[in-house]
Amino acid sequence: MNRYKLEIVIAPRAGLLDPQGKAIRQALAALGYDSVEDVRSGKAIFLDVRAPSAEAARDQARAMCRKLLANPVTEEFDIRAAGDATPADASSQGTGGTRTGDDAGDAS
Repeated sequence: MNRYKLEIVIAPRAGLLDPQGKAIRQALAALGYDSVEDVRSGKAIFLDVRAPSAEAARDQARAMCRKLLANPVTEEFDIRAAGDATPADASSQGTGGTRTGDDAGDAS
């Protein structure tokens, strides 16, 4: 088994209210950062996962998000290889760096 470092970014679903994000945007504007148009506030979780492949590690992380780490009704998540500036897999079909909160559109 190999070890994979994953980063999971969890944020409120688009279109839902984000009072913390709104407060941050207002505070930034008060500090003179008027160029910030929107802020979405979330959380990041870093995992070390043992798995036979990178895809299997992402599958495990996706299952963890659905069962515990993210609220599928109000949050979406993005799974990346830790340290990557872009999603581990840019597919929007749930195979890696996907923003999702439920099984809709998921290939697995």
